[in-house]
Amino acid sequence: MNARLAKIVILSTAALFASLVAFNNVTDYGSNFQYVRHVLSMDTTFPDNDGMWRRIESSTLHHAAYIFIIAVEILIAVLCWVGLLRMWKHRNGDDAFNQSKLTAIWGLSLGIVLWFGGFMAIGGEWFLMWQSEIWNGQAESAMFASIFALILIYLSMDD
Repeated sequence: MNARLAKIVILSTAALFASLVAFNNVTDYGSNFQYVRHVLSMDTTFPDNDGMWRRIESSTLHHAAYIFIIAVEILIAVLCWVGLLRMWKHRNGDDAFNQSKLTAIWGLSLGIVLWFGGFMAIGGEWFLMWQSEIWNGQAESAMFASIFALILIYLSMDD
């Protein structure tokens, strides 16, 4: 029972984190939008690099990408919260508890996809975010993806 409660509490931190990230991106849209705009525009990467053909300069596409990111963050939060509630409901059941983890597993997995796949692979490598001294979010994205992965591993373990 202690391990189950620990999993529920730890999952709650991931749900809270995703909720706060989404909340901040919605309530401080303009500030956080600048990050997406600069990464996609590649305007702070090394001058005259050979990857500049990848840049996206359309403000409409910048907003679309940012809204998509926010929607994914909201979905991560919802999946984690719903998974948490299901786990809490089935905390005393044998097989039911392990089966109740599926929604949370999807939420945590989507978090890894967003911060590793979206920010590190696409932002970091495709849009060369690593070249920017100002708009480089790779360290933070790696930390977020790693934490979600660790929680996912622990949560996925059978009790």
